[in-house]
Amino acid sequence: MAAEKKVILVTGGSGLVGKGLQHVVEQDKRADETWVFLSSKEANLTSLEDTRAVFAKYKPTHVIHLAAMVGGLYRNLKYNLDFFRNNSAINDNVLSTSHETGVKKVVSSLSTCIFPNKTTYPIDETMIHNGPPHSSNFGYSHAKRMIDVLNQGYHTQHGCNFTSVIPTNVYGAFDNYNLEDGHVLPGLIHKVYMAKKEGTPLTVWGTGKPLRQFIYSHDLARLMIWVMRDYNEISPIILSVGEEEEVSIKEAAMAVVEAMDFKGEVIFDTTRADGQIKKTASNAKLRRYLPDFKFTPMKEAIKESCDWFVANYDTCRK
Repeated sequence: MAAEKKVILVTGGSGLVGKGLQHVVEQDKRADETWVFLSSKEANLTSLEDTRAVFAKYKPTHVIHLAAMVGGLYRNLKYNLDFFRNNSAINDNVLSTSHETGVKKVVSSLSTCIFPNKTTYPIDETMIHNGPPHSSNFGYSHAKRMIDVLNQGYHTQHGCNFTSVIPTNVYGAFDNYNLEDGHVLPGLIHKVYMAKKEGTPLTVWGTGKPLRQFIYSHDLARLMIWVMRDYNEISPIILSVGEEEEVSIKEAAMAVVEAMDFKGEVIFDTTRADGQIKKTASNAKLRRYLPDFKFTPMKEAIKESCDWFVANYDTCRK
């Protein structure tokens, strides 16, 4: 019997993770899968009308929901209400339209920042709702948590197969390299590039002490495709390297310095906020399913990311 044709709609398809998915899908094409990568230019998903129109156009059977209003620590501090309202609207529109149109499976992306600020480590999938998130990005965090509430609700009330993944800090080609709004690694890559070009010291915001688990966008894409095809729990699954691969911001900065062959002085500006000191996540659940999954070594992935940025400096998001 011929495999049933899937139409997989990826919201936020032109961002970092969406581009990672495009890269991996190109290498692992399947005859029964048609992939549609949606960009924010094509539909404003905060509008229910726009969301319904784009679903009517592509008629997806599966959805990977990545679209979100995102930003780094400093942008979150400034616009917590906007992050909550816009993301809540996007998530509700995508999931309600998926239900209305009979989408078979939705995989939404959450974030490790949704976990309680006061918690025990390592954090795991059962702890999401155990206390308030960090105050710096409470708007974004609560909106993302509500995806899990919606997934459970759609499942218990309507039998929908809506699930979610929780990646740790993602990096790779096509990131947002904005120095004010970007995340840690793309910000560092851009800063090192400028310092090297202008012959100035590299200034890293904060003490460099916070610890993070970084996941390369191509590795995350491979795992998300596995979730879409083969993971059948409604409860979320953390997609991350192991606890033993956690690195400090200082170590991450020095990896970028090495990858870009920067020889200048490195200064840590301790007047800048550090954010959460750690968010160590357990990937034990992932390892139960995929004990042999191989992550790209961080040095290799950072080198590829730096090389991409340099080659695409004129056109990348910054």
